[in-house]
Amino acid sequence: MDTIIIPLVTFIIGGGLGFAAYRIIDRQKGNSIIKEAEKEAETIKKDKILQAKEKFLELKAEHEKVINKRENKLNEQQNRLKEKESRLNKSIEESKRKEKDLNQLKQDLKRQLEINERKTDELEKMHRKQVEQLEVITGLTPEDAKEQLLRALKDEAKTDAAAYIQATMEEAKLTANNEARKVVIQTIQRVATEQAIENSVSVFNIENDDIKGRIIGREGRNIRALEAATGVEIIVDDTPEAIILSCFDPVRREIARLSLHRLVTDGRIHPARIEEVVSKTSKQIEDEIFEVGKRTTIDLGIHGLHPELVKMVGRMKYRSSYGQNLLQHSREVANLCGIMASELGLNPKLAKRAGLLHDIGKVPSEESELPHAILGMQMAEKYGEKAEVCNAIGAHHDEIEMNNLISPIIQVCDGISGARPGARRQIAESYIQRLKELEDLAIGHSGVLKAYAVQAGRELRIMVDCEKVNDAEAAKLSFDISQKIQNEMTYPGQVKITVIRETRAVNIAR
Repeated sequence: MDTIIIPLVTFIIGGGLGFAAYRIIDRQKGNSIIKEAEKEAETIKKDKILQAKEKFLELKAEHEKVINKRENKLNEQQNRLKEKESRLNKSIEESKRKEKDLNQLKQDLKRQLEINERKTDELEKMHRKQVEQLEVITGLTPEDAKEQLLRALKDEAKTDAAAYIQATMEEAKLTANNEARKVVIQTIQRVATEQAIENSVSVFNIENDDIKGRIIGREGRNIRALEAATGVEIIVDDTPEAIILSCFDPVRREIARLSLHRLVTDGRIHPARIEEVVSKTSKQIEDEIFEVGKRTTIDLGIHGLHPELVKMVGRMKYRSSYGQNLLQHSREVANLCGIMASELGLNPKLAKRAGLLHDIGKVPSEESELPHAILGMQMAEKYGEKAEVCNAIGAHHDEIEMNNLISPIIQVCDGISGARPGARRQIAESYIQRLKELEDLAIGHSGVLKAYAVQAGRELRIMVDCEKVNDAEAAKLSFDISQKIQNEMTYPGQVKITVIRETRAVNIAR
């Protein structure tokens, strides 16, 4: 029993000591943990205090910025108010000064008005005295004097008005000339036709010279019959394989040419056959003339033309004026007239009609001693053309007075068509002489080395010495020569003056 109790007591005492030792160890660990926790808490506390201080400083800085901005705005507003106040004070001072000046000016004006009133009274007294003296001297009442003065003023005004009207008319003429040039140039640029120089002879080609004998016939009866039937002179000479038909009437020449062609092709050549062929050919040519006239009027848009006038238009194909085909000339004039009338706001159809018919006096079936313009006007009147068209036909060479705006257009377009380069035949000697005069006129100026008339006399090219003539002088030289040509020479169309000034530097590398 005792042995059992002793170990038990020993175990209890030992366990108690162990538990006590364990409690002591746990208490030490707890104290260390508490100390560490206290340290960590202290660290955290310090960090939070630092963060709070930093946040406070940031908020304080932002607050100071806001306060500074407000203070700056307030300062700016105060400065602006001060500036406005100073300007207002200046304005008030300026207004006071101006008011003072105005008061002074009013006083001066009042004194001046008083002086003027006194002077006016004196002048009126003097005027009355002078009027009374003038009435005594001249024996005229004021009403009579006014009437004479008005008459004098009216006469002077009329003189001044006449001078002004004259100056205005001259200025209008210059302006009208410039505008007319523009219209003419635009019209010319928009129309271009082929030009061919016609002769008074035709050449009929044959295969061999044996046919010449058959055309002449026994004792020349065939050739005499041909000449009598056609009215054309037939020249059979030594020219190989050719017979010449000579006549100023192109219609007759064409009839003779076609008749010869038919006779030679057929092979039967004798007087009776010649008359038959010539008769048929004449009928064919008449039909062709009418067709040509009809086709021309359709091409130009001209309607309602009398059949006799249509025939005359067709006969123009076989007529020439100074070597220029009359139908081509009339068509060109009609086109020019239509364009120019449109530019000027007139009736283009009426202008075309007058342009086409302006030379019908050159193609009558019977001879007449009247000028072709008057004869054409009479024919147009006979076949019911309008008065404007008749006047334009008769006045295009100034035989009668123009009474409408179409007439000068016809005259101008007729001149334009005839003045085109190559449109009409020109004698070679006069042509060469004109070119020589152009070159001589340019060479006579100082600094000109050479001058060449080119483009059939439409352009003058001038070579100048670059050391004697500078660029400005070259331009002036071109203008001076153009004015001299315009004033001293007669020429168709226009002449372009080109001054060429060239400088060359030449070196040779060896």
